[in-house]
Amino acid sequence: MEENKHPILAVVNCPNQFSFENGIEVTCVKPGLARGVLRAGPASINPHGMIHGGAMAALADTVGGCCACSTGDSCVTANSTMEFLRPARGDLFCEAIPKKLGRQLSVIQVVITDTAGKTVATGTFTFFMSKLGKA
Repeated sequence: MEENKHPILAVVNCPNQFSFENGIEVTCVKPGLARGVLRAGPASINPHGMIHGGAMAALADTVGGCCACSTGDSCVTANSTMEFLRPARGDLFCEAIPKKLGRQLSVIQVVITDTAGKTVATGTFTFFMSKLGKA
């Protein structure tokens, strides 16, 4: 695992946070890049025995938001689209890179892969940006 000390990691990876409680760990955040993993568990499985689309969307939103905030600002999701490309089982990995890092809006591209390295989903997330401490 990458050694990374970005301050946002202490927030998203701690108990009682949505991401932590849903098996999501953000593993890397640096300007223009974020990575994370969904540790598949019983709560992330749909009735067909595959990873639930909502679990993948939560992984993408969490990692994408960390990418948008990677330069020190705060953000909230304004819009998102996901393309689910194939069924997924087991742990999933997400990488997020910016299409645009802006003062008011940032647009982030995410790719989710499985343990075999196959792309299972992609998405585009738009985040409303604000300076820390201001809403």
